[in-house]
Amino acid sequence: MIEMSDAFSPKERLLRVLNNQKVERPPVICPGGMMNSAIVEVMKKTGHELPAAHHADGLMSDLAFDVHTLTGFENFGVPFCMTVEAEVLGSEINYGTLECEPKIQKEKFPTAADVVFKQPKEFEKNNRVNAILNTIHTLSVKHPDVPTIGSLTGPISTSASIVDPMMFLKQLRKDKENSHKAVDYVTDCLIHFARLMVDSGVHVISIADPTATGEILGPKMFDEYAVYYLNKLVDAIHEMGVPAIVHICGKMEAVKPSVADLHSNALSVDAFVSLKKIMDEYPGINTMGNLSTILLEFSSPEKIMKTTELLLRNNIHIMAPACGLSTSTPLENINAFTGVVMNK
Repeated sequence: MIEMSDAFSPKERLLRVLNNQKVERPPVICPGGMMNSAIVEVMKKTGHELPAAHHADGLMSDLAFDVHTLTGFENFGVPFCMTVEAEVLGSEINYGTLECEPKIQKEKFPTAADVVFKQPKEFEKNNRVNAILNTIHTLSVKHPDVPTIGSLTGPISTSASIVDPMMFLKQLRKDKENSHKAVDYVTDCLIHFARLMVDSGVHVISIADPTATGEILGPKMFDEYAVYYLNKLVDAIHEMGVPAIVHICGKMEAVKPSVADLHSNALSVDAFVSLKKIMDEYPGINTMGNLSTILLEFSSPEKIMKTTELLLRNNIHIMAPACGLSTSTPLENINAFTGVVMNK
């Protein structure tokens, strides 16, 4: 049995949880990517700001360190958005502002049949990718006791970021041959990006696939596309010797049995999903989350503390926001969340 006096470094604690080992308390993290915690208050306080930090590795590493230090999240998480993969694969990106995260300005291809397959080595040629890789290396060397998490946009969401999303979702049903070719190609590119991150020193890969919901795909398509390609990606990451977290948005009722088939080391879900019920039904799943980001943005520290205590009583394995944080989330509220967990 682990005594409270036993202390793990943040990296040890997170890796132990992901490898099904006991810890004295849950880690509290925010992995970057879709779940980016570079809020406006942190950036204004330090002067290390987006969108400039999307492109410059020194500024990116400074901002990642600021976020870790000021919020209490026990990790570094990069990149700060979900558009890097789509940019490399040809889509036009709006890099946003201090208050607004980058978005897809225009998808590269009108249909899945039009996708032009690039070599995965195109990732090494991209300036933002190199900034991310240099940041991972810097952070993992300078701060070896803090886990550096590399965030990927999942196969379905990346595919819907390079192909017109409405057409892409229709083609998943009507043109399965070209849809599978496109998603398989995207997955291979994500595997390559993950390998570059691992080679740069990343400790964990986090995959967010918000388009791959039960509501959007339905149970059959969720199995055929989301589970299949997420597992292809996760299995490849495991072969690199690194654990993987998967975040799935939306309601879980229709696809809950399929979620149990995911090979990830932890499952992250939206706030309205009961992680306790998932744990009761599927005790082999490591759960992550799922404090409401609406609560974090608009509620009081006292309410956040009470909700966090409930999650702790439910023995959630990794404490984290349930989804992407608003950039206007008050730092005081984030500190209320992380403080309760760290003082458990």
